Amino acid sequence: MHPALEPIAFLLGRWEGAGVGGYPTIESFNFGQEIEFGHNGKPFLTYVSRTWLLDQDGNRVRPLATESGYWRAQPDRQLEVVLAHPTGVVEIYLGEVVFHKIELRTDVVARTASAKEYTAGHRLYGLVNGNLMWAYEMAAMGQPLSDHMSAELKKVA
Repeated sequence: MHPALEPIAFLLGRWEGAGVGGYPTIESFNFGQEIEFGHNGKPFLTYVSRTWLLDQDGNRVRPLATESGYWRAQPDRQLEVVLAHPTGVVEIYLGEVVFHKIELRTDVVARTASAKEYTAGHRLYGLVNGNLMWAYEMAAMGQPLSDHMSAELKKVA
């Protein structure tokens, strides 16, 4: 592993779990998630996240969002994250790592002509009792930055 990745090395591996979602423009929902962080010896982590809708019994109903990208460690525990979504959105987040807590805010959001309106994001990740917890706020569809999704994931590999 590249030494620059030491502050975010705790993310490495595959994480699975469940969470809740909602937004002022949609009904609340439960979802399952798998996130995988990997590396190839260069100063970035690869990242893939997949989510699926869960019914009231915790069974998979259908796929939801997926995103992939790169988490690029910078000097002084700073972080750049580049994410792409199949819905036509690309995001660049800037943030900081403090112990096992990461806070990210969008610096750039780009959308294709057919993508839904999305203007900003704020993400918080943290390692709590060995589990990866995260929360995501977004500004979209004419709404200000509002809670959208959060989850608790356990490391499985």
